[in-house]
Amino acid sequence: MTASAQRDKIYGLLAEFADPRSLLHAVSSARVAGYTHLEAFSPYPIEGLYQALRLKHDRVALITLVGGVVSGALGYFMQWYANVVDYPLDIGGRPNNSWPAFIPITFELTVLGAALSAAIGMLALNRLPRPNHPVFNARAFSRVSKDRFFLCIKGDDPTFILTDARVFLNSLAPLSISEVRDED
Repeated sequence: MTASAQRDKIYGLLAEFADPRSLLHAVSSARVAGYTHLEAFSPYPIEGLYQALRLKHDRVALITLVGGVVSGALGYFMQWYANVVDYPLDIGGRPNNSWPAFIPITFELTVLGAALSAAIGMLALNRLPRPNHPVFNARAFSRVSKDRFFLCIKGDDPTFILTDARVFLNSLAPLSISEVRDED
């Protein structure tokens, strides 16, 4: 079977470990071995795992900033347009473009827009909701939320060859190794 045909059918190889140190060692070893498309699963956050996986920084902060600025500007424009262009009223001799009066609504809409864009951006960047993931089909994976730690070498990795990846994972002494089929 060719490597490209293998990649089409297999999502990856999933190795099960008993403790977080073994998972961290496995991730570091996989990086040294040249694997770049890795996923790690654990029941709780592990210090150093993010750095070991060499994950890219997310763009949620930028999305939040843009959402806040745009919604604040739209809130200010809405008030300005209503008071200056569409329906100007002379109230107490104040100018129509009285920006201090516009600040509370502008602030509130900035916070609302930032919060909504952060939530929507986080869901979109995480590709959620995703009711099913291929690793859910591995029998041992049901313990990930209790006491097990998993490393998945994905099949779309440029250096992934099933037999070589299995030999490599066996060298790390995992509790088990499972093939994860891509059902999508």
